[in-house]
Amino acid sequence: MIRLPERFRAFFNNRWLVFVAAMWIQSCAGIGYLFGSISPVIKSTLNYNQRQVARLGVAKDIGDSIGFWIGSLCEILPLWAVLLIGALQNLIGYGWVWLIITHRVPTLPLWAMDELVVLLGPTFPLGLVMNQCNFETFDNVFWSLSMCILIFVGTNGETYFNTVDLVSCVQNFPKSRGPVVGILKGFSGLSGAILTQIYTLIHSPDHASLVFMVAVGPAMVVFGLMLIVRPVGGHRQVRPSDGFSFTFIYGVCLLLAAYLMGVMLLEDLVDLSHTVVTIFTAILFVLVLVPIVIPVSLSFSSEPKAPETEAFLTEPQKEEPGKSGQDTTEVIFSEVEDEKPKEVDLLPASERQKRIAQLQTKLFQAAAEGAVRIKRRRGPRRGEDFTLMQALIKADFWLIFFSLLLGSGSGLTVIDNLGQMSQSLGYDNTHIFVSMISIWNFLGRIGGGYFSEMIVRDYAYPRPVSMAVAQVIMAFGHFFFAMGWPGALYIGTLLIGLGYGAHWAIVPAAASELFGLKNFGALYNFLTLANPAGSLVFSGVIASSIYDREAEKQAHHHHQQQQNMGSIFSGMLGLDDPPKCEGSICFFLTSMIMSGLCIIAVVLSMILVRRTKIVYANLYGNSRT
Repeated sequence: MIRLPERFRAFFNNRWLVFVAAMWIQSCAGIGYLFGSISPVIKSTLNYNQRQVARLGVAKDIGDSIGFWIGSLCEILPLWAVLLIGALQNLIGYGWVWLIITHRVPTLPLWAMDELVVLLGPTFPLGLVMNQCNFETFDNVFWSLSMCILIFVGTNGETYFNTVDLVSCVQNFPKSRGPVVGILKGFSGLSGAILTQIYTLIHSPDHASLVFMVAVGPAMVVFGLMLIVRPVGGHRQVRPSDGFSFTFIYGVCLLLAAYLMGVMLLEDLVDLSHTVVTIFTAILFVLVLVPIVIPVSLSFSSEPKAPETEAFLTEPQKEEPGKSGQDTTEVIFSEVEDEKPKEVDLLPASERQKRIAQLQTKLFQAAAEGAVRIKRRRGPRRGEDFTLMQALIKADFWLIFFSLLLGSGSGLTVIDNLGQMSQSLGYDNTHIFVSMISIWNFLGRIGGGYFSEMIVRDYAYPRPVSMAVAQVIMAFGHFFFAMGWPGALYIGTLLIGLGYGAHWAIVPAAASELFGLKNFGALYNFLTLANPAGSLVFSGVIASSIYDREAEKQAHHHHQQQQNMGSIFSGMLGLDDPPKCEGSICFFLTSMIMSGLCIIAVVLSMILVRRTKIVYANLYGNSRT
């Protein structure tokens, strides 16, 4: 009979507990997806125009994506310390934004980069500037930059959460990368809908309280769970029940998404009492907490095994895609790749493996007899462990990057501008569309991980083909946004959410397969740079410029109409308000451009598929024989 303390120790070291805790952190970590709800509050409070809001959106996207140093931090610091840094950044960044928009500190200008360059110059240190400028001047410059900096700092905390959760769980579940990444990134995408429902429960007439909740909520969750999320030797905890456990998690995910969708639509169509909203929110919390039954049942309802008696992987399974084997085997494998005839790759999987094994045996014998000189390849092959610098010189890595830039960047443009898009089409309640795209984003990530895993496991076909399918879906979604038909916003939100979410389940798994797990944190965070790069061009330049141009046209036309009607007050109306655009014309050209970019992304993804067919056949061909 195993004592209770030992059961609790097994529970604390259970990889499913780590996975569930990471899911909870991710369920409140996608704060960037709430920008569509936050931006109208900032815009109205600080009297910003659309171009200025777009700049804040770019700062948010940069903060959400830049974290290439976090992979190194994960190797130096304990993972709980990395999570703590992220939580503090989130709390300070968005906490200070809340102070600004509630006028607890002075209202700030948005962007003063030119002033900073003039004052600091390219080589002057900060101390010299403070000596040369009076305090008031320096203070003004500091506050001019602070809104963008605070948005960046607050959202950058999410990058710490993502990196620690993914690195821990991918190492704990090395044979289930697609489902693990899809579920974790799915909960990140769903966090917008979860936080919006909690905000609805608070029922505060002050919309700035949403920013306060974004600042405090994720930090509290991370403080409570940061000691749990870490690698726990997951490869030694493989059990036959894993398939059932993943099926249970998928069922909870689908139920959670359906429930949130129903609640959001009901709240939008019917004026519910606060008691009913409280009940709905309580049920939401129960659904989020339900997955804890998996580690509890594994640890307390059955006899936990000591680590040395856990069900280890069999010898053929220990050689994970992305991990190098013994030195001699690696060298011989390189020679096999060079010596085998091209037609071998076209044979059925069983015959191909037999021919490769024969050639490998001959090379081992020849090497032992000195008949051939085994040469060493420079750097790793695809499927082995790459450093970031080694990956940066590979065409496959850049194909992934630019395909992600075009696909996810166009989707992020919709997410950042969804509030203004819905307002331009005459919808007053923008929260419903932000919540809906969060739910579809969640389902896209869950589905992207599940179906891409089926493709590689059942057919040994390259995972990026599923990314091409997602980009085709997004191209149709942008087209619906451009047309502006009645109800098109609902369909466009569905398609863009599904396609965008699928990217973030497929890309991390594909990168770990092609470039290894050892430096996965650094590789993943570099690839996420595609998000702000796309947002900077698509949202910060294209979408905002087209919107402001159309808004100015409409304002000028309205002003002329008033003059023709002889209104003596026409010159006094709307002087202090930024121009607003109405109608589908506001985002028509932007959406058509985004649709075209998604088609280009499909072409890049299919090129990557063609280049990696042999790699995936080697990685997963054995599982089909």
